[in-house]
Amino acid sequence: MNKTHRKFINKKCNNWNKSLITGCLMFVSFFGFAQQTKPNIVIIYTDDQGYGDVSALNPEAKFKTPNMDRIANEGIVFTDGHSSDAVCTPSRYSLLTGRYSWRTSLKKGVLRADGPCLIEDQRMTIGSLLQKQGYNTAMIGKWHLQMEFVGDVKEGGRDWSQPFTDGPIEKGFDYFFGIPASMNYGILTYLENDRVLDPPNMYTKKKMDVTPRTYRMTPPYQAEQSKGYVEVAPSFNDEYVLETLTNRAVKYINETATEAKNGKPFFLYFPLTSPHLPHSTHPDFQGKSNCGNYGDFMQETDYRVGQVLDALKANGLEDNTLVIFSSDNGAESNYEYQRDTYQHYSCMNFKGGKRDIYEGGHRVPFLMRWPDQIKAGSVVDTPVCQTDYLATIADIVDAQLPVNAAEDSYSLYHLMKGNTEVQNRAVIHHSFTGHFAIREGKWKLNMLRGSGGSLKPVIIEPKAGEAIYELYDLENDPGETKNLYFEHPEIVSQLKTKITDIIKNGRSTAGPSQPFIKEDWSQLTWMNLN
Repeated sequence: MNKTHRKFINKKCNNWNKSLITGCLMFVSFFGFAQQTKPNIVIIYTDDQGYGDVSALNPEAKFKTPNMDRIANEGIVFTDGHSSDAVCTPSRYSLLTGRYSWRTSLKKGVLRADGPCLIEDQRMTIGSLLQKQGYNTAMIGKWHLQMEFVGDVKEGGRDWSQPFTDGPIEKGFDYFFGIPASMNYGILTYLENDRVLDPPNMYTKKKMDVTPRTYRMTPPYQAEQSKGYVEVAPSFNDEYVLETLTNRAVKYINETATEAKNGKPFFLYFPLTSPHLPHSTHPDFQGKSNCGNYGDFMQETDYRVGQVLDALKANGLEDNTLVIFSSDNGAESNYEYQRDTYQHYSCMNFKGGKRDIYEGGHRVPFLMRWPDQIKAGSVVDTPVCQTDYLATIADIVDAQLPVNAAEDSYSLYHLMKGNTEVQNRAVIHHSFTGHFAIREGKWKLNMLRGSGGSLKPVIIEPKAGEAIYELYDLENDPGETKNLYFEHPEIVSQLKTKITDIIKNGRSTAGPSQPFIKEDWSQLTWMNLN
């Protein structure tokens, strides 16, 4: 065969191959077999779960969490991962918006169930970002960022037949099913999209349990409101909330799986109500652990996580789904009871717990699994924050963030893919009382002196000659036992300057300064905003 003939044959074969490939692609597209490229994304967010409440992170745990362990062992563990705050509402705001919540009007504490949503109109959330990227988006679980119901229980009553406003549907979610806030508040009923499913026209209150500092919101309910009582629907039973929410999440995955495989992925934000008080464990799990009712509740929580993971696998979505697992803050203060009674350390060796500026208040399980992209068994020790989720997801889907969004969000995508290059960034921590700490590298500067592990943290006024703030070397002292304030004045000065700049600039990432609410901010004792 001469060269001319060979060239002619190769050209014909190449043309035939191109036609065959084009035809196959057209066939695949026509019959709906196009391969999904962008991942599905599931964020599972527990409530008041300490770092030591995952058995993969705490081999001495007095209960096992095999499904949380699956995420850790099959994906990546961020050993130095943090919620943005030590309590619920601000952490949820930061997770969804990539912005520290103390830039809003909420300078301390948490919100209730009913009122204007903390997420501002037009502010980008993970949900709204992914809506624009062609995702189905759903939020199933506990909201606790407020929403507005028609009427007032104290002033003429409610109109439960009317839609509520300023909820998840207005903040980037196509579908919502869940409850308004924590189960120790009203309004205790299930909501779907913008409607109340069963009017909460009865009343209940905390009913103390036998274990110290635990209670239930269980029936029976009463018809008239009195002091301490909150609104509840007749059908509401706190023991079945986790089961109800998880069944909805599994149903959502099943219903959107076909679309996901055909090029329209989904984002599911799944904030659970556990192990937050009340420890309302499902009857099937009561008495099953070696750590009392708390351990039982954690084992149920793990089982519910497993139901979601199993639904992904059953629908063939496991490999191309990014599962993010974390908690909104550290363990509730009854972690001391579990520690002293059962030798279970929810907060490991970290000081403090929920509400505190110390590590136990905000260092939380921080896990990700994405088999297509993340190498199983990966570990990252770099300090990271839940504010980073938005920039990370934007990076994954190749979306450009505007300058007025995700002001405190750094992409972790490179870390997920095994690039361990450390970013030059600081992480800001925030307590229930609205006080601050700044973390950079191994150094952490607490901008107060206070007690750890208490229900209502006490701020200690320093005596003459004592340190004003607390400086810790977390690389060598993760338990925050030795205050190095006087030994390293240059580090104190550097960190004070950095946190001042981060607050004044309205952002911690690169970009133009952004506005924020400056009023009623007594906790900024080291700086002047003017």
